[in-house]
Amino acid sequence: MQRARRIAVTSPQTRLAHARGRVRGRWRMPRLEPKDAERAAALHRAQRVQGLVALALTSALLFGLPLAFALWPELDRVRLLGIPLSWLLLAAAPYPAMALLAAWQLRRAERLERR
Repeated sequence: MQRARRIAVTSPQTRLAHARGRVRGRWRMPRLEPKDAERAAALHRAQRVQGLVALALTSALLFGLPLAFALWPELDRVRLLGIPLSWLLLAAAPYPAMALLAAWQLRRAERLERR
C-alpha cells in the first residue's frame, strides 16, 4: 500500500512573501536628530506617567469593588429585579468604566503627541 503524499497548504500571502525574497542586510533602527530624540524621550516619559495613572485607576476599580462589598455587606441585602445589587455592580460596572477609562487615556496620550 502506498502512502498518501503530503501537501503543504499555504495562503496566497505566504506564497507572495516567499516570492518577493528577503531583504538583504540587517535592519537598523533609524537614528533621530538629537532634538527629535529628546522630544521622543520626553513624550515617552509623559505617556508612561499617564499610563501608570490609568493603571492605578483600573486597579482601584477592580480591587475596590470587592473591598467595598466586604466593608458594606448591606449591599447584598439591596435587590434589583431579585438580584443582589453587589452582584449587579460586580458583573456590570467594571466593563463600561474600563472602556471610559481607556478612551480617556487614549485622548490624553494623543493630546501629548500633538504638543
